Amino acid sequence: MQDLVIAVCRGPDPGLDSGDEPTNLRGTMTPEQLALHMGLDIPDFALSGYYGADYGTMKPYHLVGSLLFLSGHVAQIGTEVTHKGRVGADLTTEQGYLAARQTGLNVLGGIRQAVGSLDRVKSLVRTLNFVVCTPDYTEVHKVSSGLSDLMVEVFGPERGLGGRATIGVMALAGGVCFETWATVELNG
Repeated sequence: MQDLVIAVCRGPDPGLDSGDEPTNLRGTMTPEQLALHMGLDIPDFALSGYYGADYGTMKPYHLVGSLLFLSGHVAQIGTEVTHKGRVGADLTTEQGYLAARQTGLNVLGGIRQAVGSLDRVKSLVRTLNFVVCTPDYTEVHKVSSGLSDLMVEVFGPERGLGGRATIGVMALAGGVCFETWATVELNG
């Protein structure tokens, strides 16, 4: 299963010409079109339901005016956690990065669930990221870049790069190694 996640989540589409990288296409494609063109496997929580309910009592999102507050998202496909363990012991920085990237796909699914389309995103305001790691692991920022890089690829640097904080922690629910909490500003 991790091989599938890596193939879906990492790197440019092998079918793209070198001049067709997402950066060049962003000016001519909407975020929805770009995500489709990139072949991103974004979950449809409107059909499958938000998996966060398995972790406790919560709702998947809350809207206040033009701000969308997403509940926690993790590296999970359906009911399967894709990256369990502790970065710096069980997982490498690269595996943590991939977990953050998979989490990003779930964030995109959460946005769609809440407002119907990625095209409604005006900007990513901020993310608060948690990395399960050893006490001496100091590269939590590199792990979170898996999420940030995906957001920039889909929305561009102006819309997709918001404020970010990353905290190393001892444990998260279900053994996940990465979790994020995102706030998104929406267009009318």
